[in-house]
Amino acid sequence: MNRTVTNVVLAGAMLATAVGTRALTPTVNMADQKGHFELEKLVPASFADWEIDASVVPLKVDPETQRQLNRIYNQTLSRTYINKQGERVMLSVAYGGDQSNTMAVHRPEVCYVAQGFNMNYNRLDQLSTAYGSLPVRRLVATQGNRIEPITYWITVGEHTIDPGMSQKWQQLRYSLAGQVPDGMLVRVSSIETDRERAYVLQQRFVNDMLASVSESGRQRLIGNGAP
Repeated sequence: MNRTVTNVVLAGAMLATAVGTRALTPTVNMADQKGHFELEKLVPASFADWEIDASVVPLKVDPETQRQLNRIYNQTLSRTYINKQGERVMLSVAYGGDQSNTMAVHRPEVCYVAQGFNMNYNRLDQLSTAYGSLPVRRLVATQGNRIEPITYWITVGEHTIDPGMSQKWQQLRYSLAGQVPDGMLVRVSSIETDRERAYVLQQRFVNDMLASVSESGRQRLIGNGAP
């Protein structure tokens, strides 16, 4: 059975299951169980060799994209950090209390293209941390002379997952358990022509960040690992 047929069969099975269990409408909201938190306080303004670079204004999105983001996410955080070597990393975190099928995360490869960028590189990868390996997606977005390598990951409920079918399976799994999962998208990027050098810098930044937050904050950012 080729990949296309397999995906069609899987999608059909998911749809049939969802229709057959329509009466099992999720009633438990994981966001309520976890309690309130503030992204602004979760990630420190300075840690390790990094501090906020207030001279860099985060990239603005167009009004239509912003409306979509406001519908999906309850909290967002955008900062640029700089270290003593003058290296900069842009951090963007978005949290949504409802990651059911109707409120899925807005992935960067979609968001950047909507802003007029070209997506010249796109692959799944693993990012090694002291707390386990994270499934991440690596991108390179370009617009004119701006070359921006990107690393991002997504959490759904308690786990970090691969975007795509993995995300759909997790949403269905929680739905069948009567739960509405929350979710988070964490993106780091830098302006750099050498993408592999950029990814090394971003990995160092992520590890420094994870080491600086509380245990509960870390679980918010990366969950409990892959499912």
